[in-house]
Formats: sequence, C-alpha cells, structure tokens
Amino acid sequence: MARNSKSTSVVVVTSLLIVILVAVIAVGFFIPKRQEVIQGEAECSEYRVSTKVPSRVLEIRVEEGQSVRKGDTLAVMEAPEVQAKLTQATAARSMAEAVETKARNGARRQEVQGAYEMYMKAKAGLEIARKTYERVERLFQNGVMPEQKRDEAKAQFDAAQATVIAAQSQYEMAREGARSEDKAAAAAQVSRAQGAVDEVSSYVGETVLTASADGMVTEIFPHVGELVGSGAPIMNVAMTDKVWFTFNVREDRLQSFRNGKECSVFVPALDKSVKARVTRIKNVGNFAAWKATKALDGVDLKVFEVRITPVDKIDGIVSGMSGVIDYQPGKANR
Repeated sequence: MARNSKSTSVVVVTSLLIVILVAVIAVGFFIPKRQEVIQGEAECSEYRVSTKVPSRVLEIRVEEGQSVRKGDTLAVMEAPEVQAKLTQATAARSMAEAVETKARNGARRQEVQGAYEMYMKAKAGLEIARKTYERVERLFQNGVMPEQKRDEAKAQFDAAQATVIAAQSQYEMAREGARSEDKAAAAAQVSRAQGAVDEVSSYVGETVLTASADGMVTEIFPHVGELVGSGAPIMNVAMTDKVWFTFNVREDRLQSFRNGKECSVFVPALDKSVKARVTRIKNVGNFAAWKATKALDGVDLKVFEVRITPVDKIDGIVSGMSGVIDYQPGKANR
C-alpha cells in the first residue's frame, strides 16, 4: 500500500514539472525579445570666424552660448596699419586720376593759343622768305646778283617752309591733345590704383567680423586687447539648423539601418523623440572591431558609423546631446 502511494507522488511531481516546463516555453515564445539601446551623439556643422589681417581685438559683442543671426556683428578689430595703407592707396588713385584727366583734356587753352601764334609767325616768315627769294632770283637772271646770294635766299626760303610745317604740327598736336595710347595708359593707371584701394578697403572691412550664417557661439578664443595674427580663429559658431546624430553600429545590426530609411531618435536632454532618416553609413576603420562571442566559429565584427539626420528642425538641440535608438535583434528598426 505504501509502495502505491509513493508511486502516485512521483507521477504527480513529474506531471507538475512537465506542466511548468511547458508554461515556461510558452511564455518565452509569446514574450517579445529584449530590446537593446544604441546610443549616439548629436553633432552639427560649425564655421570658424577669423580675420584676414593682423589686428588687435577691440571689442567682442557676443558671448558663448549666444544665438546669432546672419549679418550680426560678432567682434570689432583694430588695425591702424591697414588704415594707413588705405590713405596711401587713396592718394595714389587721386594722382592717377589727375594724370588721366590731363591726358583726356589735352593742352590748356593758353598752350593751344601759343602754338597757333607760333604757326602764324612761321607762315609770315615764310611769306617774307618767298618774296626775298623771288626778288633775288630776278636779279640773278638779269646778271646783277651773284649766284651765291641766290643760293642763300633759296636756303632761307626752304628753312622757312620747314618751320611752317613744324609749327603747324605743334599747333595740331596741342589742339588734338594726348595720343590715344597715352589716354589708354592713363586710364589703366587709374584702374590699377582703384584696385589697390579696393584691396585695402576689403582688409578694412575684415576688421568688423560678422556672422556668415545663423547659429550659436560655442567658443571664443582671444580676449579684448589681445593681438591676433592673419587667419587666427576668433570664435566658433555652430549652425544649429544643420544637426545630425552619429551612431557606431556593429555590422551584424546594419540590417536595421539603410540609407534613406526613416526611424525615431529619442533625445533625453529634450525628453522627446524626433523623426529622422539614415543619410550615411561609413566604415570607421579596421581598428574598430568587435571580437565574436563564439571562440571557435565566430568572426570579427566591424563597426560602422551611421549618420541619422532629423527630418525637421529641432529647437534647443545642442552639439553633444545624446540620441537613443531602440534596437530589437532580428527585427527591422522602426
């Protein structure tokens, strides 16, 4: 009788174990697999504000963390050497313009009148030389005047003709003004001087540093009164409207990330999820590898950099904030 009771107890215990095992298997089948979290970091484009000329920081009009708009004045620099060069360039331009004006206007009225009077004088001298030569020629033909005198009168007449031609040329040159080549050369000198003024003026404009795009000042390097060299950075401005999240993902999880695929990124600092899209998948190098968990038949798993860009602008986002994606093994990321 005791033996039958013991057998019954064994059967009951065995049955209970079977029921518990079936229940555990069933629960494990219906319970979803545990989700894993992939954490990344927000990044944004930045541009560096710098000056082209060596100068001294005269004034900084923004603070770190301050939002700025395109065109806002960020800093004012002081460069007296550039101002001096601008004065020199302006004076050189004025001189070139004066030379061009002289070449364009030609000789003064008094100079033209003087050349004309010399021309008239030469013509009068030619008339006297002509009459003298004709008189001597007649006397020579009559045998009264020697040939030597006739030749001297002829030479004076020819010289008077040449004087008239030279005086006429001088008068026409004075009336016409400078040659076209001289005018072109003078105009070129003005253009060259204007180019020098424009160049120095651009350097003067570089002493007032403005924001080239909307953003937020993240870092300011020099202090007021410090000297900075050409191209030295003054401050960094982050363009908060160009933000993306960077995640490092093992290659066995890349099936959930494809270029152009939309997903949801949770930002703990803002306590909200944002709609985003995968925009780039990049290999980060062979040095970034995960060893397989299986010692015998496993392979090394590389890590890829996945860039996910928000679809819409996120207010309050700052570079360095965390972004979280829920990853469930075996399922596509939603």
